[in-house]
Amino acid sequence: MFIELKLGSHTIVHGFDEANKEIIEKVKVDGFSKKIVAISRIKSISESFILTDYAEGRWIYWEYEGDYEQLKKALI
Repeated sequence: MFIELKLGSHTIVHGFDEANKEIIEKVKVDGFSKKIVAISRIKSISESFILTDYAEGRWIYWEYEGDYEQLKKALI
């Protein structure tokens, strides 16, 4: 199953360094664009971010446009 989302800027977690600190890459974009996401990739949602898994064990925190309650209902 898939869901269409409007996603914007995001933070990619590439893993952890030797001190166990996250190695992150921040990607800033102007505005939001539509993206089709497999529901199985979504790990959690908050009022501002969606956490999804990515290739090679990475995670992405996406900013999204929309209403948290509507998104929650669509996923449950």
